[in-house]
Amino acid sequence: MKHIATIAGLGLLAACASATPSTGGAGAPGTGVTPAPSVPANSEARTTTPAAAAATITAGEMRDHIAYIASDALRGRDTPSPGLDSAAAYLVREFQRLGLRGGAENGAFIQRYPLRPKGNLAPNVVAIFPGSDPTLRNEYVVLSAHMDHVGVGRPVRGDSIYNGADDDASGTSALLEVAEAFASLAEGVRPARSILFLAVSGEEKGLLGSEYYSDHPTVPLESIVANVNMDMIGRNETDGVVVIGKNYSSLGAVVEQVAAEHRQLIGLTAGDDRWPNERFFFRSDHFNFARKEIPAIFFFAGTHEDYHEPSDEVERLDVDKAARVARMIFLTTHSIATTPQRPTWSAQGLAEVRRMTGGR
Repeated sequence: MKHIATIAGLGLLAACASATPSTGGAGAPGTGVTPAPSVPANSEARTTTPAAAAATITAGEMRDHIAYIASDALRGRDTPSPGLDSAAAYLVREFQRLGLRGGAENGAFIQRYPLRPKGNLAPNVVAIFPGSDPTLRNEYVVLSAHMDHVGVGRPVRGDSIYNGADDDASGTSALLEVAEAFASLAEGVRPARSILFLAVSGEEKGLLGSEYYSDHPTVPLESIVANVNMDMIGRNETDGVVVIGKNYSSLGAVVEQVAAEHRQLIGLTAGDDRWPNERFFFRSDHFNFARKEIPAIFFFAGTHEDYHEPSDEVERLDVDKAARVARMIFLTTHSIATTPQRPTWSAQGLAEVRRMTGGR
């Protein structure tokens, strides 16, 4: 989650660049970190209902992913940095293990974009879970989370690594768990539309990675029917999560239905934006899809005393809550991707989004 002061960073990007993934990453010798356990992508055990697939998302696996992404070894995942590249490589390996295909240019998993003023390149990770319908598989629901944080900075009680466990290793790990839930589905319950998993960087610098992707999409922009974004989902109240933007489009009704129908599995209410003065609509990556008038919602559990501090570490997270938010996101996405009708803005919602994003 970026500070609001960095909104001026939007619009800093230049021409398109792409590259294949690096080969470094999780579990490297000397890191002292054990990657999340692997499950073969071709496992015979396939789930036969969306609820059963959602139940494969567990607190233990969430914690394992977060523990690596937010480890000291990755040194806060600044944009750009070797630690950020290691996080990207970890995501690539997990998506490959699950049998997803690369969604960047030329089938790669990494989309690179230039940073000013030095022209360094930063990574976005793009993976696709293909839909089952011969026609609707050419439409996409984009799931997004930012894998970057703010790096190494001012020491606080001797700790200078800003690990970003909640911000946003929690959302990034949910992205992986949701991907695994989709990969577990038997053929008959796979969604009609395709799911595009997008882990962006540069969020803390001004939503740079998502801005670049929305301006240089790797699938036709008109084929993206919705964006579901997740950022900071592992703290605060145990029985609720805020879904910013849910009143602007038909996506809100989908979330509410999922929460009601799967109360025992999820155990969360889906609340409205409680902090309008904080302008959170502008502060995470859904903004760059909304400004393209793609219906978008943002799962967010709120800030806390460890926000943008070295103390934002995995031990402080409620990983059970984070797993339940990820289940809600999976079931919401499955419904969006299965329903023949595209999500739509409400007239009032679209007018409000246009006002906020400077649209027509």
